[in-house]
Amino acid sequence: MVALCAAVTAVADSLPCAACHDQQGHAQPQTSMAHALELPAANLVLQAHPHLVYRHGAYTWTVERHGDGYTYSVTDGSSTISLPIVWALGAKSQTWVLEYNGHLYESLVSYFPRIDGLDLTMGDDRLQPATLVEAMGRLLANSEVRPCFQCHATAAVANDDIQFRSLVPGVQCEHCHTGAAQHAADIAQGKLDSVPPKLGHLSAEGVANFCGQCHRSFADVTRGRMFGQVDVRFQPYRLSLSKCFDGSDKRISCLACHDPHREVNHDDASYDPKCAACHQQSGKARLCPVAKSGCAGCHMQKVQLPGGHSLFTDHFIRIPHSGESYPDSPATGQ
Repeated sequence: MVALCAAVTAVADSLPCAACHDQQGHAQPQTSMAHALELPAANLVLQAHPHLVYRHGAYTWTVERHGDGYTYSVTDGSSTISLPIVWALGAKSQTWVLEYNGHLYESLVSYFPRIDGLDLTMGDDRLQPATLVEAMGRLLANSEVRPCFQCHATAAVANDDIQFRSLVPGVQCEHCHTGAAQHAADIAQGKLDSVPPKLGHLSAEGVANFCGQCHRSFADVTRGRMFGQVDVRFQPYRLSLSKCFDGSDKRISCLACHDPHREVNHDDASYDPKCAACHQQSGKARLCPVAKSGCAGCHMQKVQLPGGHSLFTDHFIRIPHSGESYPDSPATGQ
């Protein structure tokens, strides 16, 4: 494994896409996706919380600023492991990547904005650390590291190897628009030889599979058997369970409701026109007999993410029933 502490010294500049794509180029850098991976010095969560402490069982964790960097420490009262935070994963809820003895670890505790503090990292709360190293974090297998950085950063992988020295933190233009870097270089020379593929031409199923590369597609979830309330995070999979999902109908695609260049809008009523695009008086789809606005608030329920201190909007569009269990298939959700 490359020594990350020495490898993060060079970070590529963002693409100058805003020169031509003004609205997208200036809005996208403000999104959570653009900050999905950051160096500690640029991280607003760490800047706003220069001293965090969490105690659980025999261990105490501390995250604090030291000079220009941030240190993650864990102690059992007699011994301490203290390491610099190498990468910050997540723009809001946040987990840290650490390097210890040449290997990468996921911090055993994370920051959660809902409690404005630290707690055990989601998924790791079932672990029972028997040593100080285990309390520090969970050792990341090589098979985990590659997809982690591939989704949270841009230009992170080349020839099946992670490019720690040249990757761009966060989801930038090139991440989704393959060839954007070459296109920008050609434009600077007055050439129009290269144009990235237009993602808007994809079908609803094509968009779900494209977004599902990071947000998990139907195939990813079913193949990995990642069922239960934790799969509420996997929006493309949940959307595909909906009775109204039609892979050839762009009115039900991810892009129909969400502009990936802008932060997600959490106002349920703002999505009413999207619902009305299908559910109209003259169409085949029935109108809702209960309400005429706020459709998403009822038919896309908010689900508590186990261990995540956060609510996720369930993209399985359905008629909810009181007392029903969390549905993982149309058969149990309709």
